[in-house]
Amino acid sequence: MVVLAAVPARADMKLAYVDVQRALNECEAGKRAKVDFKNRIQSIEGRLQKEQGEVQALKDELEKKGMLMKPEQRQNLQDEYMNKLKNFERNYKDSKDDLERRDNEITAKIVHDLAQVIRQIGESGGYTMVMEKGSILWGASGIDITDQVIRSYNAANVAPGTLGGADEGGSVQHAGASAPNSFGSEAAKHSTISR
Repeated sequence: MVVLAAVPARADMKLAYVDVQRALNECEAGKRAKVDFKNRIQSIEGRLQKEQGEVQALKDELEKKGMLMKPEQRQNLQDEYMNKLKNFERNYKDSKDDLERRDNEITAKIVHDLAQVIRQIGESGGYTMVMEKGSILWGASGIDITDQVIRSYNAANVAPGTLGGADEGGSVQHAGASAPNSFGSEAAKHSTISR
C-alpha cells in the first residue's frame, strides 16, 4: 500500500523590513522637519517663559505688597494676576496642542511618502513582503532595506506628502497588504518627528 501525502508547494519568499522611525529621522525631509520643529519649540518656550515671568512677578507683588495696599488696589492686582495666569495656562495648552498637531501632520506626510517608496522598492525588488521593524522580533540585517528607502526618498526630492497620490487602480493590491495610504496612517501613529 502506497500512501501519497499532499505536499504544499513551497514558493520562494523574499522578505525585507524597514525601520520607519529611523527612515523618518534620517531622510532629508525628516531632518528639515525636526529642525523646524525644534525652532518652533524654542520660540514657543521663549514666549511662554516671558508670560510665566510676568505671572510670577504679579504673584510676588501680591505676596509682598498685598497687605499694604488698599482693598481696591489689591483686588485689581489679584484680578490682573488671575487673568494673566489663566491666559498663560490657556496659551500653554494651546501651544502644546498645536505642536502635537503639527508633529502629527508632518509625520503623516513624510510617512505617507515613505510608504510609497517602500511599495515601489518592494514591487520592483520582487519582495513578497516588506514589514515594519517595530512589528518583528528579529530580522537579519541583510533584509533591512531602510537605507535604500532613505536614499530613494531623498532622491525623489519632493515636498512631504506629495508622493503617490490617490490610487488610480494601476497598482495591484496584494492579499493582506495594506494600501500605501493606510500604511502611512498606521506607521505615523507609531512614529514621530519629535523623537
